[in-house]
Amino acid sequence: MWLKTITKTAALAAFAITGSANMAFADEKPEYALVIHGGAGTITPDKLTPELDKEIRGTLLKALSTGQDILAAGGTSLDAITATIQVMENSPHFNAGKGAVFTAEGKNELDSSIMDGATLNAGAVSGVSNVKNPITLARAVMEKSVHVMLQGNGAEQFADEQGIERAEDAYFYTEYRWGQLQDAKAKQQGPLLDHDGKEHSSVQDKTGGDYKFGTVGAVALDKHGNLAAGTSTGGMTNKSHGRVGDSPIIGAGTYANNKSCAVSATGHGEFFIRATVAHSICALMEYGGLSLEEASNRIVMEQLVEMGGDGGIIAVDKDGNMVMPFNTAGMFRGKVSSNIEADVSIYKD
Repeated sequence: MWLKTITKTAALAAFAITGSANMAFADEKPEYALVIHGGAGTITPDKLTPELDKEIRGTLLKALSTGQDILAAGGTSLDAITATIQVMENSPHFNAGKGAVFTAEGKNELDSSIMDGATLNAGAVSGVSNVKNPITLARAVMEKSVHVMLQGNGAEQFADEQGIERAEDAYFYTEYRWGQLQDAKAKQQGPLLDHDGKEHSSVQDKTGGDYKFGTVGAVALDKHGNLAAGTSTGGMTNKSHGRVGDSPIIGAGTYANNKSCAVSATGHGEFFIRATVAHSICALMEYGGLSLEEASNRIVMEQLVEMGGDGGIIAVDKDGNMVMPFNTAGMFRGKVSSNIEADVSIYKD
């Protein structure tokens, strides 16, 4: 009995020491961190078949793995988020690149932006067609032009000058997105106005918020201590000609600053523009002294909700803390760092 008691006591002591060590390791600042999203909205288990759920999670894990490989090898946060977003742009499961939603005119118009937290340089494109990976074009605008944003035909001409890969209309087409457009038209449901002519959020939208499913984004902290953020989208289903959402707008859908954090947003863009969501979170940290979690919740769970705007954000701060708050039923999301294994989620689980 005495021997058993000693053995049990030693075992508990060893467990306590090991547990404390693991907790300390988890609390250490990671060498690198990566967070991604694939859109927020009324994403509930009944909306996805088990097969589709599995495919989407697999794509999110592939995107995380792609970025993690770059970061673990000492690559830059800009390279990591560019490659990560490309994986999601190339998947028909998201509203970005291949599988982008259709405008009211039956076209694909793509928006994207990227920002370097070390220099505050940024690049964005809006309303471009036939660009396979809009995030690469946004980065080219940042690094190879004197401008921050290019749009439409001018952005496409710049893409050709820079040798950015193009794709035919058929590449972007999916039956699912085309069906969404037909449903929206059949319901005579405009993207921004309800039958009373008032602005609405997807909570009031008869399409169930599907018009905003799938905007993709990534934020990262690299081993050099630099932050970066990027976002890419096809916008709203049945959107009016020339409509621009928050994704290509620096400060609204994308922002990064080494002094605070990097943010990428997804949701009802009109509200995110008016609340300058991405920059506001970083500003609350830099000037207000709030933590990343406090600042993010202040904007996403309080201000946006009060305004009637739905969606979510992903963010990582200069210390490697990561958050993924959203005020909708679900958000495709995932995170990984040097301290934690890759993890992806869809619903509020």
